[in-house]
Amino acid sequence: MSHRETPSADNELASTKAGPATVVGVPKETLAGDLRAAASPESVTKLTQLGYEVRVQSGAGLGATFSDQDYERAGARIAPDAASVWSESDLILKVNKPSDAEVGLIREGGVLISFLRPAQNQALIDKLAAKRATAFAMDCVPRISRAQKMDALSSMANISGYRAVIEASHHFGRFFTAQMTAAGSLPPAKVLVIGAGVAGLAAIGTARGLGAVVKAFDTREAVRDQVKSLGAEFLEVDLAESGDGGGGYAKVMSQAYIDAEMAMFREQAPDIDIVITTALIPGRKAPVLWEKSALDLMKPGSVVVDLAAEAGGNCEVTEAGEVVDYNGVKVVGYTDLTSRLATTATQLYAQNLVHLLTDMTRGEEGFVIDLDDEVVRGSIVLRDGEMLWPAPKVEAKAPKPPIPAAPKPSSEAAPWNAAAPLPAPPSPTDEPKSAGMVWGVVGLALAALWLWARLAKGDAAADPETVKLLQHVTVFVLAVFVGWQIIWNVTAALHTPLMSVTNAISGIIIVGGILQGTTTDMSATHMLLGATAVLVATINIAGGFLVTQRMLNMFRRG
Repeated sequence: MSHRETPSADNELASTKAGPATVVGVPKETLAGDLRAAASPESVTKLTQLGYEVRVQSGAGLGATFSDQDYERAGARIAPDAASVWSESDLILKVNKPSDAEVGLIREGGVLISFLRPAQNQALIDKLAAKRATAFAMDCVPRISRAQKMDALSSMANISGYRAVIEASHHFGRFFTAQMTAAGSLPPAKVLVIGAGVAGLAAIGTARGLGAVVKAFDTREAVRDQVKSLGAEFLEVDLAESGDGGGGYAKVMSQAYIDAEMAMFREQAPDIDIVITTALIPGRKAPVLWEKSALDLMKPGSVVVDLAAEAGGNCEVTEAGEVVDYNGVKVVGYTDLTSRLATTATQLYAQNLVHLLTDMTRGEEGFVIDLDDEVVRGSIVLRDGEMLWPAPKVEAKAPKPPIPAAPKPSSEAAPWNAAAPLPAPPSPTDEPKSAGMVWGVVGLALAALWLWARLAKGDAAADPETVKLLQHVTVFVLAVFVGWQIIWNVTAALHTPLMSVTNAISGIIIVGGILQGTTTDMSATHMLLGATAVLVATINIAGGFLVTQRMLNMFRRG
């Protein structure tokens, strides 16, 4: 491939065109037990639309239920073996880091995109550098808003969290949800999720969906609302210390905090049926959070699923890839949870790669490495064998000072004192004085009407017509007063939901108005009042439905 350089602020590197990398290769994964692939038929179609030719090794997608014919129909060419893919391709897409044998197959100056974990695999990086390779690490894609569509770590963590609950249910001997049966009632399972990142939140949502009672703990206060929004209880340590390590990760806490954390876990252990641990610190061994002292307090039949098993484990007795029985408590240390949902994992990871290549493809120029692009600069490890990782930290830009408001022009008729404080804006619930006076007059008039009817007709209290009049006037006065108090004291933000209630009341009014206006012994006045009530209530109902429809239309897509 040819390369083109122009100066830039980052080590005088700017936009490097890695030739037109027209051939993209997808070899079969060689890691034992991994059934994922770096491309799905859908992603192959999108890559061909971008102008790439795609080579897929025969059988690469079988573990994810994608046949060679599926890839061929999508526009790929099937290569008979790995050597053909590596030798014919300008750009290699993989899931796992390449093995030593695969490093030997990569073309001189070739491009590789896969999970690499450069902090833990320096020997591998050195071997790739010796081949003058250009390498991108999908695990180093910066966690910024623009790069969410390329965040393969989050895609895989989401699957791991979901699958962790499924594995826990397999090893747990009871229902997750509470059950009421003819034979008796069964309590819900109690689940504790340690770490509320992407995997932890996925585990919380899955466990809640199965009916479990879920608690969660995280050192980062920022995730409290996310945990609660999923219906879980957020546990806290009574010690003020932030665990936010930046980029969505946690940091190492002080010893005092860790001691308080361990004490809280031991307090929870006797009551918890399932523990799912997800805590990881980039570039370091996973912290031990669930010690033997907590395991000793758990009931036999309980389950611990350790998502950090590959990094050493959050549970003290975890063994990577194994299920350990510790005094009747099963500790699950599977490291292939994403591969246990190979089809979904392949689809999501392939989409992450498509999004990355879409951003790096520049029309006729083809595949371009723009080191001024924050996503590219953060994820690139080697360029032509030159070490570029880790990316330099981007200094946060200082916020722009607010633009001062232009002063209002002074007026001789109404001089404005700039030093005087501006009056506070009226509250939405503040009642204007004029409106209060009007309603006071109306209230007094209604009260006077009721007293007149009561006193003026006192001599004929036994008269049925007088009794009916008094009843109607009393109901009318009370209805007006109560309605005024209810509507006037409801904040404006709740007026739309309130329409649902007032529509129901208006329906009652319509029924009453019809009965009032159709009774044979009523006068013309009563009939007129009944018809007016029906008309006004109908207008109110129709208006309520129209406003509600407009509100619903605001939330419809497209």
